[in-house]
Amino acid sequence: MARDTIFALSSGALPAAIAVIRLSGPATAGAVQALAGVLPKPRRAVVRTLVDAEGAALDRVLLLWLPGPGTATGEDMAELHLHGGRAVAAAVQGALGGLPGLRPAEPGEFTRRAFANGRIDLAEAEGLADLIAAESEGQRRQAIRLAEGGLGRLIDGWRDRLLGLAAHVEAAIEFGEEEGDVPALGTASHDALDRLALDMRTALDQPPAERLRDGLRVVLAGPVNAGKSSLINALAGRDVAIATPIEGTTRDIIEAPVMIDGLPLILVDSAGLRESVDPVEQAGIARARDAIETADIILWLGPAAEAPSEAIIVHPRADLPDRAAMPAGSMIAVSTVTGQGLAGLRAMMIDRARTLLAPTDRVALNERHRGIIAEAMAELTAAGRNADAVIVAEHLRIARTALDRIAGRAGVEDMLNSLFGRFCIGK
Repeated sequence: MARDTIFALSSGALPAAIAVIRLSGPATAGAVQALAGVLPKPRRAVVRTLVDAEGAALDRVLLLWLPGPGTATGEDMAELHLHGGRAVAAAVQGALGGLPGLRPAEPGEFTRRAFANGRIDLAEAEGLADLIAAESEGQRRQAIRLAEGGLGRLIDGWRDRLLGLAAHVEAAIEFGEEEGDVPALGTASHDALDRLALDMRTALDQPPAERLRDGLRVVLAGPVNAGKSSLINALAGRDVAIATPIEGTTRDIIEAPVMIDGLPLILVDSAGLRESVDPVEQAGIARARDAIETADIILWLGPAAEAPSEAIIVHPRADLPDRAAMPAGSMIAVSTVTGQGLAGLRAMMIDRARTLLAPTDRVALNERHRGIIAEAMAELTAAGRNADAVIVAEHLRIARTALDRIAGRAGVEDMLNSLFGRFCIGK
């Protein structure tokens, strides 16, 4: 059964200078002819007047006819570059919707068709989704690397090595005269298996993609009335927390997303740590301790001896006469009143953040990728410990099947629905 032909506005919000409507599917050529008359030469921009079913002019547009399969979706496509008024775009979409076999696209449907037709794999589609959402240069670079197939090439290399190992094992099984003659993996195959598992472990040990995509969590922690709320306001450049001299003002977690030196951070203000009989304050303190446990970076505004491991120890309120001297163990003195030390603290945060992010020359793995690679690596480990070639072959097969899920070759229907739903209508 032939697919519907879909169309959607693929450019930004209207009104604008130009509105771009994309079409994809088997009825694209007929739709172009119905609105613009003669079908233009492929991949050549031409100016045409679009008309509706009654022959009334809709707009004078720039038209591109893109026959498949060498298109973004692998299907026949067309682009209509209209004047960017809301009424113009609505009229053209109304005319398209009145043609047989055409309907408006669902969110992400163009990209889903590209995946279904083999134009991109699932990891590349994830990269496109991240690219659309990218707000920093680092996010853009990682998304481009994923969208251009960086992870797919890595996985394909691993899969080829798995196939080579499996071929040796299957040959041993095939040519063994009886079950007792089937040999275990030889030394060379064991070494190759170990190297592949090590490569997977190295990839898993890299910082996760979520840190760059969602932002590193920077938790401000310490005793009550230490100046945490004043400091988060200063670092965020806006009032995100209530700052007063009254102890215990902050009772809950307060988050403030910021961009510092091109890196996304989530500043987290937390309740002051102390013994309390107030059940509300106790709940806030429990949340503060949880935030410390899950923090990527901790700014500790308390005695150095009580600081969590790896925390940046801050000496706050350095403008006060009795706090002018920085105590032993503190790393930087700051004042939200005079601005002292704030630039230095931001620099320390960024230096620490860069050590927690994936190198720019490597693809960062998201949670789905890491889970699948961990499954494959576990199968390799099990294969290396087994002397039965038949069982080894099964472990290698399961590992290959797991890696296929990264590219979307098997068992990912629910994930597809979630992923492509993140795209805008015209993507």
